[in-house]
Amino acid sequence: MPDLPAVRPARPFKVTGRSPATVTAPAAPRLAPDPVRQRHFVFVLLNQFTFLPFAAAIEPLRIANRMSGQTLYRWTLMAESGAEVRCSNGTVVRVDSGLADVGRDDVVLVCGGIDVRANTTQPLVNWLRKVARKGSVIGGLCTGAHSLAEAGLLESRRATIHWENRDGFLEEFTTTDLTKSVFVIDGNRLTAAGGTAAIDLILTLVADDHGKDLANAVADQLIYTTIRTDRDIQRLSIPTRIGVRHPRLSRVIERMEQAIEEPVSPADLAEEVGMSTRQLERLFRRYLNRSPKRYYMELRLARARNLLMQTELSVINVALACGFSSPSHFSKCYRAQYGTTPYRERGAHGLDDEAGAEPGEDQDLGALLDDQE
Repeated sequence: MPDLPAVRPARPFKVTGRSPATVTAPAAPRLAPDPVRQRHFVFVLLNQFTFLPFAAAIEPLRIANRMSGQTLYRWTLMAESGAEVRCSNGTVVRVDSGLADVGRDDVVLVCGGIDVRANTTQPLVNWLRKVARKGSVIGGLCTGAHSLAEAGLLESRRATIHWENRDGFLEEFTTTDLTKSVFVIDGNRLTAAGGTAAIDLILTLVADDHGKDLANAVADQLIYTTIRTDRDIQRLSIPTRIGVRHPRLSRVIERMEQAIEEPVSPADLAEEVGMSTRQLERLFRRYLNRSPKRYYMELRLARARNLLMQTELSVINVALACGFSSPSHFSKCYRAQYGTTPYRERGAHGLDDEAGAEPGEDQDLGALLDDQE
């Protein structure tokens, strides 16, 4: 084990609740001869939580204990059921208790995942509000930020959530300053975007508690070469995502992503990057094998699908939020792209006629766009 400086005491935290077995110190060297105060984490597992962010949060705590030779961190697993929870990959995790009392100095992390709106129940919301009144640190991993916002704990706060859930969150919680960061620490509110972002959040807390050397040693054990900060954003750059490094193409796609509700015409997009509409058309055909119009439509329909799945906005309002002035055109395009209607996507069967569902459901999206010329 590498030599590390003595671990400095953490800020005052009390140990409460259940914890893992006492950590056995490595043979040598001891990093700190004197006991230090410990921090207790409470992981609240929602039904269908995503396993990776949970593991990415709890493993750095375990490794920090091992590398320091002391039990710096303890943790408890809670769930509304009080028994076990099935995560999104099907694994069943046994928890320590139901939604029990926590100490003021505990750190509560809500682990969200699939269908977070349905899994954010009223008992959970009430419990979170009760914990917040104590002044405890409360965080959300992956979609856990939705649960915090539902409880009113992110009003006028900076926060983040997995990019796939960003559109729905923005529509529903307008008072939260939602960023695209990997993680956000805003006072006693913590949010991490999902995936491996929880590693960065926890290592930042470890560094704050016990110094960067310990955090770096934990990262080394995780084979995690770069600890990201709250200034790093979640998604890959546009050139990396599309597999093409072309500055003007990237600028056009960025502009499209920014203007979903009020789409910009191909002619205006071309003018903004200093080329003709025909040149823009050739650029998209060459690198993306589709027209600018089709690519833009696919972006808008993907946004619409996220809103249908993640919010209670009416189908008509979803259409408007994605730049469709006609519900029937929205329904046609959606069916051509996804093989179903917006109403059926949401599960409200029998309402297709209200959206203007019409014959020609097997029509290709490209052909549909050509019809609009």
